[in-house]
Amino acid sequence: MSYSQEILDFWERAKKATGIEGDFTDAWGFGDNPELVDELLGYIKQGIKRTSTSLVKENELEGWPESKEGDYDIILDGRDKPVLVIKTVSVRRVKYRDVDAEHAYWEGEGDRSLETYFKEHDKYYERRGRDLGFEFNKDMLVDLNRFEIVYQED
Repeated sequence: MSYSQEILDFWERAKKATGIEGDFTDAWGFGDNPELVDELLGYIKQGIKRTSTSLVKENELEGWPESKEGDYDIILDGRDKPVLVIKTVSVRRVKYRDVDAEHAYWEGEGDRSLETYFKEHDKYYERRGRDLGFEFNKDMLVDLNRFEIVYQED
């Protein structure tokens, strides 16, 4: 994967400021459109979003790397500008239907309930399924990622 000079320079600043060694895994934004990316980035900055859900099928079809504990990722805003670095602190793989209330709470969306989590994620995964040519169902596997911010610029 090749990255813009802006992203590479951002990573060098992050490494210098934090003492991180090595490389980042990927650079991306949460969501599938600029408005959603900026909304979810806002939740991270406010400290209310500390988990994410990755549909294994979507990751495979998009060629995205599998999340692993200890990974560093650069998070982009809705204009693909680097804003912060997160570190994955845990990953669990479960069926989508088995996502728990604590994970949903730390996704940070709406009232942070499991009901809201499923409502919003159902819409997202149904949309991604249409875009990528698969039919989403609640028995599909997801990776539940917990992360922490390790570097941030505004």
